[in-house]
Amino acid sequence: MTFQQQVKNRNAPAIFSLAILGVLVLLYAPVLLHWLDGWLHKNISTEHEYFSHGIIGLPFAAYLGWLNRKQWRRLPDITHPLGAVFLLLGGIFYLSGVTEWVNLSLPVMLAGLCLWFKGIPGLRSQGFPLLLVFLATPTAIPYLIAPYTLPLQSFIAGTAGFILNQFGMEVTVDEINLYVGGRIVEVAPYCAGLKMLFTTLYVCLMLLYWTGALSSRRTTIWFLSIAVVISIIANIVRNTLLTFFHGTGQEAAFQWLHEGWGGDLYSACMLLLLVPLLNRINSYFSASPETQQQEES
Repeated sequence: MTFQQQVKNRNAPAIFSLAILGVLVLLYAPVLLHWLDGWLHKNISTEHEYFSHGIIGLPFAAYLGWLNRKQWRRLPDITHPLGAVFLLLGGIFYLSGVTEWVNLSLPVMLAGLCLWFKGIPGLRSQGFPLLLVFLATPTAIPYLIAPYTLPLQSFIAGTAGFILNQFGMEVTVDEINLYVGGRIVEVAPYCAGLKMLFTTLYVCLMLLYWTGALSSRRTTIWFLSIAVVISIIANIVRNTLLTFFHGTGQEAAFQWLHEGWGGDLYSACMLLLLVPLLNRINSYFSASPETQQQEES
């Protein structure tokens, strides 16, 4: 075998991989740009806006995939039959033209490629990045959950009314409606804090993985549980402020916190609290000999 033939044989896999990457970019660059534009300018559907955590999640997933490249190369080339099934299914989803299916075709395609080239070990090696991509893919899940959020809406409305009453405001609560100052404020299904809750859990997973705490079941359970409580409390405070602003005629402040950048700032401040929270939980459990023994067993 000549030197030129050896070079060609070595470069063939790299060229093939670049070709696949190029095809994926051509197929999904418009889709990803549509998501990004919709998340940044809030001109995407309400349900799909719930997945705006993909702004940080998708680049992080790509970064993790890049970090795993050496491990990926060391894996043996094994083709799993499910890879062809996933690729075919992803192609059908993409060509369907239905928004939900086109969106879902991205994680399906990526999973199919992992199975096609490296089999189950390849899927496992890229499992967490794929999970981040899937959880950031806009679907109709918020629309399906919305009808079941009435108890949460009522709880938020009642709590917000109670808080404002303690400050001397006359507030009447009727299920999910608050009447204050001759105005009505409705805690709608999409004001029940689902978006904040989705984002909170997503960021929690990223933090747990990045710090290595995801391997600790106790740390993971406590962190996620406390984060959910913080998210609910933060949403109650936000709805209380919105009711106060609207009831007192401060429409500029209401719009700033409701649909403006004030809501994004409020959410970002809440998410920043998760970092010291995880550090505190890690420190607490790592300092407990009993916990260390349980984790080792």
